Amino acid sequence: MPGPDGWDDDADVDAQGVPFRPMSISEMLDGAIAGIRRRPRTSLGLSVGFSTVIQVASSVAAYFFIGDEARGEVTPDVLMESLGAQLTLSVMGLVLSAYGILLLSGLLAPILGRELVGMPIAPRQAWRDARPRLGRLAATAAAVMGISLIALVVPILPFALLVAAEAHPGLIVLAGILGFPIGIGLMVWLYLLFVLGVPAVVLERQTVVGALRRAVTLSKGRWFRTFGTLLLALLVTVFMGFFALRIPFLFVQLIFFGDSSGSDSTMAALAVDTLGRIVSWSVVLPFDAGVIALLYMDRRMRREGFDLDLRMRGRSATAISATADPVPATPDNGVGNGPETDQGDQEEGFIDLWRTVPSSGARPGTGANP
Repeated sequence: MPGPDGWDDDADVDAQGVPFRPMSISEMLDGAIAGIRRRPRTSLGLSVGFSTVIQVASSVAAYFFIGDEARGEVTPDVLMESLGAQLTLSVMGLVLSAYGILLLSGLLAPILGRELVGMPIAPRQAWRDARPRLGRLAATAAAVMGISLIALVVPILPFALLVAAEAHPGLIVLAGILGFPIGIGLMVWLYLLFVLGVPAVVLERQTVVGALRRAVTLSKGRWFRTFGTLLLALLVTVFMGFFALRIPFLFVQLIFFGDSSGSDSTMAALAVDTLGRIVSWSVVLPFDAGVIALLYMDRRMRREGFDLDLRMRGRSATAISATADPVPATPDNGVGNGPETDQGDQEEGFIDLWRTVPSSGARPGTGANP
């Protein structure tokens, strides 16, 4: 039913792209795609910047660190060295991509949040909303990645030490059988436990530690739902990022550079491959980031009754706009609030919606959706 400000759960889904109620997994995936489609300059512009930095750095590292010696050699030492370098660079690229997704989720969270409550979205709105917490956003994303990677490395460390010490093969195999599953399981569990802290640090103006605590609170009892949602998003990412969007660039590589050799051909093939990765990841990064942001909003509505709270408080786009002083500034007296002050009041009003303890003193509702 419509709320006190005329909100309608179902009638505005097509207009907003994101329903203002607890969402199903398919609605979150669709909402992330709708966010890219409705705000292509914001979402794709940010992701192109992140993807370009990550993929160009990966390509430069691959060219200089893998080297040319493995191209015509088949000796085991050279092949193992080349495979080790490629594996290291691939892991580094995935880590950087995951970090970029977390940063994007924090930057896109205000955009999707404004669309959720039906507020207008001005140009560069993502930057204006996230700028006061940009440092904490980067630190929170780094903390989520760092905690997850440490959880992966610690159980695998005995295996690496035994391999370095050339211990008995049985001990090495046993350490690997135990260490790798435990490490991967801990990494996934902790990542999903803390990932919702990234949107929280921007929308709720939390500290880094406070955002991680909020993530634990919001994730409590819903870990498997978060896991299923992000797993489906990962499958879409893998299909689109590694296959569908890169196929045209792979054909160009095979047709023009498949049988050629030499440094010039290598550089050209690497440039085409880098361009393909930039294009593919520029599309899939904001999709993953949008899913994370919508997961945070869904958990706020399910666990804390965020949608019911706003309806009871009567806080909609109309109510937020009304908080701005309508008296314009004039060149004669120089008093009153001009458009910039009105915009700042509306931005603060939007952020105030998401705070667990609003600055206006209003207490959030305690109801929750099932």
